[in-house]
Amino acid sequence: MTADEAARVTDVDEADNGTEESVDEVIAHDDVAAEQETDTKSESRDGIVRRSLRVGWTRLGVVLLAVALVASAGLAAWLYFKQYRPDEETNAAASAVALDAAKNGTVSLLSYSPDKLDTDFATAKSHLTGDFLSYYTQFTEQVVTPAAKQKSVKTSATVVRAAVSDMHPDSATVLVFINQVTTSKENPDGAFAASAVKVGLKKISDAWLISSFDPV
Repeated sequence: MTADEAARVTDVDEADNGTEESVDEVIAHDDVAAEQETDTKSESRDGIVRRSLRVGWTRLGVVLLAVALVASAGLAAWLYFKQYRPDEETNAAASAVALDAAKNGTVSLLSYSPDKLDTDFATAKSHLTGDFLSYYTQFTEQVVTPAAKQKSVKTSATVVRAAVSDMHPDSATVLVFINQVTTSKENPDGAFAASAVKVGLKKISDAWLISSFDPV
């Protein structure tokens, strides 16, 4: 082999070696790139998972908070209506009892006859309480009884309409509309009067009694 041929063979071998090295470098670079891409995708997936979990827990927290608020509101409402409501005993039945007490008491207060004053006044006083009872007792003894006996005054009252205007467990106010007819020696045909009265009631020993009686 000549010197020139030997040189050409050497160049070819070096070129082949260079090509093999370049291929190895390319493969190695590709492997690194693939690993980096895998790591990037993995990190991306991890980030998505973390964000999803964070959002999920946030939403769950909001839901749990809402449930807690609703539950606490429900508990507060239950305690208010079942234990602490001030008008717990002011249902329709209680109002009806107070209303009847006001109407019956009003009729008794404004109805009397000279031939049975003591009985009429005793019946009226059974519907009263407190200072108003004291006032009525004094007024009937000192004013009504002498006039009724002397002039034969007789009164008869009827309730035209009545309604509860204020209601509490131990007190109530009832507006009562009354028609009243009064006869006497001077006016045997009778005089008619229509009026309205605000009747104050107090509940004492499960009985509704009149504690005030104010014309309106």
